Amino acid sequence: MGLKIHGVNQLLNQLDDILGEQAIKHAVDEAIKDGSLILGMELHRQIKTFSDGTGYSKGYSLEEIHISEPMDRLGNRMIVIHWKGRHSRYRIIHLNEWGTIQNPNPRGKGKIAKAMKLAQREYGRVVRESLRRYIK
Repeated sequence: MGLKIHGVNQLLNQLDDILGEQAIKHAVDEAIKDGSLILGMELHRQIKTFSDGTGYSKGYSLEEIHISEPMDRLGNRMIVIHWKGRHSRYRIIHLNEWGTIQNPNPRGKGKIAKAMKLAQREYGRVVRESLRRYIK
């Protein structure tokens, strides 16, 4: 999710002076872990709507949702939510989200985008609350 917040660099510099770089990194890691669980749960709910466990859909897309550990990427701390497992569902998630020429409107179309939209407000609240625990 992309958000633009102004004055963050100044705030982070002030917090870095007060708490130290390692404490800030730990606080941010815990906050994004908490937030990723919110998004992961909503993603699970959305995918479950078209993954009923019968016939073609056996629920492998639900089983293979994977939330990574915090990492540095392009100068930002982030967590990646992706599909990882023995059934290689990552191969068809894109097709479920966007459709194909033969099947332009699959049952799972737009579910990832919907999960991100529905979780956005709660994600922000959880991240704020998590950061407040460390910055008192």
